[in-house]
Amino acid sequence: MRKITELPEEVEQFRDAKWRREEISKIETAAQVEALVEDLGFCLALTDSRTNLPSVYLAVCGRRDAHSPRNVQKDVEMSLAWELKDQVMQRGKIYYGKLCKGRAMFVAPRLIPYFNAIWGLPKNQEKSALPDDANKILKVLRKEWEMGTSDLRIETRIETRQKLTKALDQLQRAMKVVPQECLYHPTFTYIWTLAEARFPKEIAKKIARQTAVQELARAFLQMCEMTTRGEFARAVGLTRAEAGKANHALVKEGFAERMSVGVYKISDK
Repeated sequence: MRKITELPEEVEQFRDAKWRREEISKIETAAQVEALVEDLGFCLALTDSRTNLPSVYLAVCGRRDAHSPRNVQKDVEMSLAWELKDQVMQRGKIYYGKLCKGRAMFVAPRLIPYFNAIWGLPKNQEKSALPDDANKILKVLRKEWEMGTSDLRIETRIETRQKLTKALDQLQRAMKVVPQECLYHPTFTYIWTLAEARFPKEIAKKIARQTAVQELARAFLQMCEMTTRGEFARAVGLTRAEAGKANHALVKEGFAERMSVGVYKISDK
């Protein structure tokens, strides 16, 4: 086995096409974002090339080396990516929220059960695993089903905006709540709802964690063609041991091929 320290150019070209990092395939509409996420399985929202993961922003730019500008408000590409993010969120066909590693990302419905099996929190563990502020938010949303950020703060009596934001982030990572709309007038605010209200069938589906990790490893390899050492684990916030076990399972079934320690590619068979 040869030691692989960087991706071969043919793999980068595969990712250029798959991730829409080419001028000819860059995206401009919400429908194209949804098609991108369905094709990839999941991707980040507004991150640039420094994450080495697909994102809506990269696909809007249509180039491999896109970097976020210092003044994002005046940048045409970032503004479009932000607008598309809001539109896709409101359309509700694709899961959106701050998930693994607290990063805003999109997930295709078919992969929601796998994400939930890994990072989701069973209802009977909410009170013990979540802080009081997060449980207050859940109680209100289960009664009202949807509510804006400022009204949510009033109803829960959470003292500061920072505490409310922290609790909402924790609930998003546990796949309990999602933003369903972003309003800019009269003031900027998100409208929040329960993840189970927006994707009831997907959230209700029960899957073993080992199976879920293996299927995410499959989706990741399909979007990347080849993964370097630790790349999958870093991308989704898993331990290298758990990620490696999943990749080994894909090799055993013939889906993947092990090139060197921690390096896998889709099998040519």
